Amino acid sequence: MKRREFLHRTACAAGALSFHASAFARRALTLAPLSRKFNASDTVTLGKTGIQTSRLAMGTGTVGVGHHSHQTALGVKGLSDLFLNGYDHGLRFFDSADSYGSHPHVAEALKHVPRDKVTVLTKTWARDADSARVDLDRFRRELGTDHIDVCLMHCLTEGDWTDRYKGVMDVLSEAKEKGIIRAHGCSCHSLEALRTATKSSWVEVHLVRINPVGAFMDSDPSTVVSVIREMRSAGKGIIGMKILGQGELRNRQDEALNFALGLNLLDAFTSGAESKSEQEDLVRRIAAA
Repeated sequence: MKRREFLHRTACAAGALSFHASAFARRALTLAPLSRKFNASDTVTLGKTGIQTSRLAMGTGTVGVGHHSHQTALGVKGLSDLFLNGYDHGLRFFDSADSYGSHPHVAEALKHVPRDKVTVLTKTWARDADSARVDLDRFRRELGTDHIDVCLMHCLTEGDWTDRYKGVMDVLSEAKEKGIIRAHGCSCHSLEALRTATKSSWVEVHLVRINPVGAFMDSDPSTVVSVIREMRSAGKGIIGMKILGQGELRNRQDEALNFALGLNLLDAFTSGAESKSEQEDLVRRIAAA
């Protein structure tokens, strides 16, 4: 890996390229009660893709960089068991990425559940067509599946990314036509990239950083929410990430979950548990929100 690319990936994983406002983080949250009940296991549809899955995705990318994360540190069996524990609690969404190194862990879990009952999402760092083709072939081998439900372009920061990386977009479009993937989209790590993605008809699924205090986000919460509203109006699938502000809201989880659910804009959201007890606690908190 080239040094510049490594530094870029490390910065994205650490959130160094993102908005971070301590003033928001210190602010007490005043949130209205939710208008309805939610469950982590609720069946949701990702935008107009037709893909149905659980509201909560099992994330595998806490400080995910260099093919490693807090989740993959559990080992293949450890993380696979965590996936299966989530499956037993109604979670049907496996959120992985090449840069997290979590493909083998997903593959192990897929040996024990019906493939058509789970949604597998992964992300590619490819920035040219040839690399994208190689990634899609390798990803399917590593995941042990003949198709990927959602494949995203990972950690986009450039405002002109739809022009700069059109070759990758074309490869993913072709892969969808062939049934290799079911939907394509992106995760963005700048407000400029996020706004470009919102305007692009090619983007079917967005992975968006959102929490009530602006921690490790692309801008302040009100600005990001306004962009998410545009995504929703365009019928795009929206998956929230950094719901707990990369750990900054670990002692305010109920408030953070109330905020994410109360937006009524996210189809689903992803969170990376590191133990069965942590995973089950999150499932309980969502039901109690």
